[in-house]
This record gives sequence, C-alpha cells and structure tokens, in this order.
Amino acid sequence: MNDLDLRNYSVRTDLALEAKEMAETPGSVIPGITSETINDDGIKITRLTVENEQGSHAIGKLPGNYVTLEVPGLRSQDSGLQDRVATQFAKEFELFLKRIGMNKSAKVLIVGLGNWNVTPDALGPLVVENVMITRHFFELMPDDVAPGYRPVSAVAPGVLGTTGIESSEIVQGIVQQSEPDLIIAVDALASKALERVNTTIQIADTGIHPGSGIGNKRKGVTEEIMGVPVIAIGVPTVVYASTIVNNCLEMLSSHFKTQTDNAGPIMGMLHTLDDNERLQLVREVLNPLGHDLLVTPKEVDQFIEDIANIIASGLNAALHDAVDTNNVAAYTH
Repeated sequence: MNDLDLRNYSVRTDLALEAKEMAETPGSVIPGITSETINDDGIKITRLTVENEQGSHAIGKLPGNYVTLEVPGLRSQDSGLQDRVATQFAKEFELFLKRIGMNKSAKVLIVGLGNWNVTPDALGPLVVENVMITRHFFELMPDDVAPGYRPVSAVAPGVLGTTGIESSEIVQGIVQQSEPDLIIAVDALASKALERVNTTIQIADTGIHPGSGIGNKRKGVTEEIMGVPVIAIGVPTVVYASTIVNNCLEMLSSHFKTQTDNAGPIMGMLHTLDDNERLQLVREVLNPLGHDLLVTPKEVDQFIEDIANIIASGLNAALHDAVDTNNVAAYTH
C-alpha cells in the first residue's frame, strides 16, 4: 500500500484512532502500527501503539501508546453507564502508570489545559476542580496522611489569550518548584467525526500540544520539554463545519447507492472523490467565506460537566489505592 502522510491534508483531529482510520484501506495493514479493539457492553476500547517512525509518518502521530474509549451512550446521560466508564478509564490509566514505572508514592501534577470561560474548552479546568488534591497534606502534616494516598497537585494555567503567557511556560515553572514525578495533562480535543464529540476519551503517553487539533501551534507539554513523563488525556468537544458538511455528503452518497443505480450522475464528481479529497474540497469552499466554524452540540454544558466528572473520578481511583477502582461512583462530585 502507499503510505498516506496526513500532514499533507491538514486533517484537524487529535485522535490517533481517527488518523489510523484515514490512513488505512480495507484489508490493509499499516507498518509500524498495532492495535486491538474490545467491546464491553457499550464501551469500545481501542489500544493502539505507534511503534516506530514509519508508523508515525503513516498516520501523523508521535510514537507511543494510545487508548481510546468510545461510549456513544454517554449522550443519554445514563449515570450507571458513566460510573462504568469511570471504572474502565481508571483501569486503563493504571496500565499506563505501570508501563512507565510509576510507583505508589510518585508525586503527580495534574494540568487542566484550556479556557474556563469557553465551555467546549473548559474540560481541563473542570477536571482540576474535581480531582482529589493531597500534596499540601504531605507537605504540612505528613504523619496524619492515611495509607493509600499519594501527593497530587493540580493547576489550571489558563490560555495565552487571557494570561499572556504560554501554558507550557507556566507548567515548566511549577514543575521546577514542585518537582513532580509525573504530569497528567487534560485538554479538549478536536475530532473529524461528529459522533465522537463528547463521547470519546483518549489517553496517550506522548504528551500534548495545546490547540493542535484546531490548527494552533503552541509549545507542548511533553516529556522532552518538561523533563518528566507526561500522560495526556483528551476528549473531543468540537468538530469543524467542513467535517459535518463532508459527513452529510458521504451519507447522501451512501443513501443514493441503496436507492438507485444512478448515484454517480446524481452526485457528479463528488461520487468519485475519496474522503480526504472531498473534505479538502468542502474546506476550500467554506474557508474563503469564513464559514468553516468550530461546532459543538447545544447540550455541551452538561456533556462537559459529566465527562469531566468521569475523568476526575477515574483519576482519583487510579492514583490513590485508598479509592476503590471498582466503586469510583462514590468519589464522583
């Protein structure tokens, strides 16, 4: 197969799973990429590994491990499902901690990236509000801390537009002073699929680049920059209007194919274009008009609050042995 370098297409997605889907063809195997998918009663878990530079070049993602939890049922606001997702998230996150060799006493800094004044971008700050913070107890009264907890601190550094300082620079200063063993960076992402917005969680050990999904080039929060391992957690909360238009055209084409043998004449040239070519065409039409907007569901306020609680509860269970991994609901705010 011919390798497809997605960077040539400027595909705006932060999800490694989507990048892999766009790079592969039916029946093909992408060299340097391994993945497995399991389904657990409404929770689809994909574990993907970019093994080398060949795999990285093929899908446009850094070498490392990526886990994606897809849960379409989260839109129904089923509290029981939310609890199960938090539990599964905690278990997957614990595997990341073991993989990078974090012991039970390792100090952790949670960084909530994003703008708390913009709802789709407020995931990071909301998670910071809900995680269990313990570092000050270890600093001020270490003898009174019960077994089963570790030092955890958290910060929401804001965004460049409101602070005038790169988030990465703020985090670097905090890391120099507090000397954590691990950074957990939480941020809102961009997806190319509307059905994944607010229903998908990605965990990656490659760090994070704030704003990369919407085309902003910002200094990253990565191990190379910070000097300590960084695990990134993200949820797609927005999708481009061009992506929605492209998805609608694809659905129209599929519908016509089932209804008539003349789908080609009806759709014209659009019928012959692949997904990336059609997306580029739509984007070329919308961009000059200023209509390639970032779109988020109208229920985003509740979605963001719910999924922030899921992540915070999962982190509490994964980081502290005293929190029962199988009963994270008890720690949901």
